[in-house]
Amino acid sequence: MIRSLLIANRGEIARRIIRTARKMGVRTIAVHSDVDAGMPFVREADAAVCIGPAPARESYLVQQKILDAAKATGAEAIHPGYGFLSENAEFAEAVEAAGLVWVGAPPHSIRAMGLKDAAKKLMVAAGVPVTPGYMGEDQDPAHLQAEADKIGYPVLIKAVAGGGGKGMRKVDRAEDFADALASCQREAASSFGDDKVLIEKYILGPRHIEVQVFGDRHGNVVHLFERDCSLQRRHQKVIEEAPAPGMDAATRAVVCDAAVKAARAVDYVGAGTIEFIADASEGLRADRIWFMEMNTRLQVEHPVTEMITGQDLVEWQLRVASGEPLPRRQDQLSINGWAMEARLYAENPSNGFLPSTGPLHRLKLPRGIRVDSGVEEGGEVSPFYDPMIAKLIVAAPSRQATAAKLAQAAARVEVWPVRTNAAFLALAAADPDFVAGHIDTGFIERHAERLVPSGEPSTAVQQAAARALLPAADGVWSSITGFRANAAPDCRVAVEIAGDTHLVTLTEETPRARDMTVGGERLLFMAGEAWPFELPRADHAGGGGAVSDGTLTAPMPGKVIAVEVAEGDHVTKGQKLLVLEAMKMEQAMLAPFNGVVVELKARVGGQVAEGTALVRVEKDGD
Repeated sequence: MIRSLLIANRGEIARRIIRTARKMGVRTIAVHSDVDAGMPFVREADAAVCIGPAPARESYLVQQKILDAAKATGAEAIHPGYGFLSENAEFAEAVEAAGLVWVGAPPHSIRAMGLKDAAKKLMVAAGVPVTPGYMGEDQDPAHLQAEADKIGYPVLIKAVAGGGGKGMRKVDRAEDFADALASCQREAASSFGDDKVLIEKYILGPRHIEVQVFGDRHGNVVHLFERDCSLQRRHQKVIEEAPAPGMDAATRAVVCDAAVKAARAVDYVGAGTIEFIADASEGLRADRIWFMEMNTRLQVEHPVTEMITGQDLVEWQLRVASGEPLPRRQDQLSINGWAMEARLYAENPSNGFLPSTGPLHRLKLPRGIRVDSGVEEGGEVSPFYDPMIAKLIVAAPSRQATAAKLAQAAARVEVWPVRTNAAFLALAAADPDFVAGHIDTGFIERHAERLVPSGEPSTAVQQAAARALLPAADGVWSSITGFRANAAPDCRVAVEIAGDTHLVTLTEETPRARDMTVGGERLLFMAGEAWPFELPRADHAGGGGAVSDGTLTAPMPGKVIAVEVAEGDHVTKGQKLLVLEAMKMEQAMLAPFNGVVVELKARVGGQVAEGTALVRVEKDGD
């Protein structure tokens, strides 16, 4: 068995690996950037090595620095986690060449599955069904157009080296193909250094089904059943579950058998995921589920598989990497109950899901469920890395009970001043169509209006909070009405007033409260949302805000990269005034109406916090 393990990753996955390694008596070494020095995973490891500045390309992605850290600390093995270098065949080879154990897929398997077109050809040869499409070498635009016409629209153009939704375009009509192809190729070249594409039939009512596979060095390969990852936003997974809703035993057997064939075709060792696309327009059917790609690593959503099988997949990884056979045979694995995982992100759904970074003055995550998190209260969400705060993982005997448990867990999240998608997750998990299993990859886009919270507390919420604090008051506080139709019967509210937090459970009849003391400003938390809270005066029936005075504030923390106006300039509605950059995203600030720039507080290169006033435009004629 491996005795010491360097983890070439950070955050929640590093903590997750440390937890299992400690249980197995394996010494752990963390590597970290300057900005991550105070992170929990660094503190929890047995040893830690700083490998460079905050940008990943100067630290976590520098292979030699990681190898040097392993040598300096006497590590026997390297676990890459997911992301960063986890699917880099050259790094895997460098680890093995250094005499270390690579806790991951063999380099030849990573290469075989690394390019989508080559992987699909390999799967066809192995007898694994693949999506109808074109995967040829001829990349002439006219030839690609002809192939798309032959397949039939709609089609999907995909970069062969792509991932994460980049280099991907849906084309509904033949006349739109040329422009979509050119755009896809430009993005693919920019993101992956390879503009080669493949074309697939676009699946109507698509479901994203994936199967967890595991192989060892003794020729054994098993599956640990399927997961459904259909709830996505812009090709990024939001809620994952296992097993897949609507999957009958016969269909499961066919899909899981295909996954095992796929793994055997590349002599797979370790943890991997075979991803399928399903045409679920008439339910899940074995003849309408096709291979899409393979992820040659542990997946973010692996906890739902662990919850339904009772297996620790990181322990399996360490045992297989140590040369042991798989801990279980196929006939020793079974599904028990249901599990779901929601990704809690530092982002603001009511503001276009823009990233929200900064300090975590308050971070209260739900108890009684599994929470895999890389941060803690008093820490910070950095702009340099993925903005995931935690994974909320729940399990129950049935899917309906699991969805209810997840909705309740997301609603209990309390985070400030960083914004999160907790309320969005709570609404999604409680949505009647989701609970009924009526899902596909377009679910969130179709239901966005009812899933994205408003971002502001309603008058009813403010009244309820005020009533909890002023039980003897009357007038505007004498009734509690107007709760959301989709709110839970009991809504928990926390109101912080000068350091005292009142946790309130609200019903339609009467509020009840208990007290706790924390530091901080006046805040209101409810159903996963958080707002600064001002107790309204009793002589106002209000709740209405002031009319905008033309002041534009930063929608997210970031850097001003362009200022295109000066004080005194006349501007027209929609004119670009300045541009912010954060998390590799650009956000243009536009004039709200025709007018004059009367105040300009932004300067190029300046770092600004969310909510900072940047520019004020005064209407013409004011």
